Amino acid sequence: MNMTLTGPKKAPTVGIENENADSVFLKETVYETSDLNLWYGENHALKNINLDMYQNEVTAIIGPSGCGKSTYIKTLNRMIELVPDVKTTGQIKYRNRNILDQSYKVEDLRTQVGMVFQKPNPFPKSIYENVIYGPKIHGIKNKKILDQIVEKSLKGAAIWDEVKDRLHENAYGLSGGQQQRLCIARCLAIEPDVILMDEPTSALDPISTLKIEELVQELKKDFSIIIVTHNMQQAARISDKTAFFLNGEVIEYSDTNTIFSNPNDKRTEDYITGRFG
Repeated sequence: MNMTLTGPKKAPTVGIENENADSVFLKETVYETSDLNLWYGENHALKNINLDMYQNEVTAIIGPSGCGKSTYIKTLNRMIELVPDVKTTGQIKYRNRNILDQSYKVEDLRTQVGMVFQKPNPFPKSIYENVIYGPKIHGIKNKKILDQIVEKSLKGAAIWDEVKDRLHENAYGLSGGQQQRLCIARCLAIEPDVILMDEPTSALDPISTLKIEELVQELKKDFSIIIVTHNMQQAARISDKTAFFLNGEVIEYSDTNTIFSNPNDKRTEDYITGRFG
């Protein structure tokens, strides 16, 4: 069963050195951000951002409040364009195509790039209707297929066993952690290529947070995940690479182990050791 309407173009692969071997293996680039600048009116919010992010990896974006983390992630599916008086320069290539080119239809981009927000935001509908919302918009009407999508997506979000007997109950009856996993299931239902997560556990209790973190680790087998988090311990636990943002700039970007154990920039070290932020 294939629910994706248009498949993403494959990006070139790049060589990544394997720390545990002399060999070099190929890693496929999902996003390439080059010289990205963004202004809110006169406020220069993102400054010369250069980042490459790779397939089947979790990339964490960390930094203090107001440093540009959420602004950046919202450029990756062009949600930032909903904010008045925004101007950008530079390029963001997704699968080797510049998404900031106005010929790139935002609807096509969001078919491939799903998003999970800070606060769980289920629709005021049943659990079932939440999951099928995207597929129905994309023209899937066959109930048997929709039933399969619901089961597959809820299983993918590790919530099927908790809700399979209450699919037609209102989603607002779920706990906060369950609502967030439902929102992830709703995202999975359109079979995206990339999942963006903007502080997805900041409103959740520790048990629900752990479930989301375990889910992220499972999902990266099939998806590329980019997560903004204010929780440095979370970034250290779940990500493959980490980018440290400060005052709208990328100060350092490397393997997560390097960022947290041997950062190159003193500002990174000061932030992760709690000297500021």
